[in-house]
Amino acid sequence: MNKIHIPAGKPYDVLIGRGLLAEAGERIREVCPGAEKAFLIADDRVAELYGERVTESLKAAGLFPVPFSFPHGEAHKTVATWSEALEAMCAARITRGDVLVALGGGVTGDLGGFAAAAYQRGIDYIQIPTTLLAMVDSSVGGKTAVDLKGGKNQAGAFYQPRAVLCDPDTLETLPEEEYRCGCAEIIKYGMIGSGELFRSLEKTPVRDQVERVIAACVEMKRDYVMQDEFDTGLRMMLNFGHTFGHACEACSGFSILHGQGVAIGMAIMARAAAARGILRAEDRDALIGLIRAYGLPTEASWPAERMLEACLTDKKALGSSIRIVVPVRIGECRIEKIPSAQLGDWLREGGVR
Repeated sequence: MNKIHIPAGKPYDVLIGRGLLAEAGERIREVCPGAEKAFLIADDRVAELYGERVTESLKAAGLFPVPFSFPHGEAHKTVATWSEALEAMCAARITRGDVLVALGGGVTGDLGGFAAAAYQRGIDYIQIPTTLLAMVDSSVGGKTAVDLKGGKNQAGAFYQPRAVLCDPDTLETLPEEEYRCGCAEIIKYGMIGSGELFRSLEKTPVRDQVERVIAACVEMKRDYVMQDEFDTGLRMMLNFGHTFGHACEACSGFSILHGQGVAIGMAIMARAAAARGILRAEDRDALIGLIRAYGLPTEASWPAERMLEACLTDKKALGSSIRIVVPVRIGECRIEKIPSAQLGDWLREGGVR
């Protein structure tokens, strides 16, 4: 068992270990001793795979489970689904002394966390990520949100969980495409802050070192959260690949997955940085080569004008300017604030026409 402490405004631990799913009730009871009910939110796929196992664990710990499921996919991370969850909590008479348990990937974690933040002005919640992407990134740090018609993650709150329980055994049922999406976020961590991690990904597949890689990414995210919990400065480094990645998702009507968008976004930014003389061509090629080695896309198939429009609705836009994360070398990036009018140039220099 690996335990990583996150010293945020509301401190908590991230536990990483096989078999944690069966211990979920016991672990939740440790951090929420007064809870009577557990509102268990999961999408339909995850509910079918792991809902019963977690429900039995909750019961064994003396918690009354209240299951709530919704259709899987980013298309359902909406205000409508969030509202349905809140109404279900109210109907079940969930109180501020109870706990919400978000079981699933990033969509469930974002949606469930935002529901916990809003319900009765805030109740405790637990993240139980079941995807690689959620384990290494979205379950840690307290960002919760739903999408609006105008853009991804446009309504949300910073709200830290009481604990995060990562059981790598759940990755055995993860579709290959979803697994690769998690690898995109891992590559991101290597690129922004750990050349050692990046090189290890070139030599050893993530599957052969998955627990070590999860811990390394969580430790890196912990350090960013410690310094900038509310994402106003250094934590924005974690957005490498995301400005253009979110635009790819939006332009595809969310038919591509988040990790695929991030992979394309990193490749675009690497090409643009190299074209401007910021990033060496060798490092550009190493990044794009690693992305491809993990079976991820590197090319955008939408016009630059359409992608630019999507970028400018992103929450990282600040009126007439936008912050972007630019790679300097493997293991180092920097945050730049540029005029929004210049973003189209970066897209085109990144190979988007």
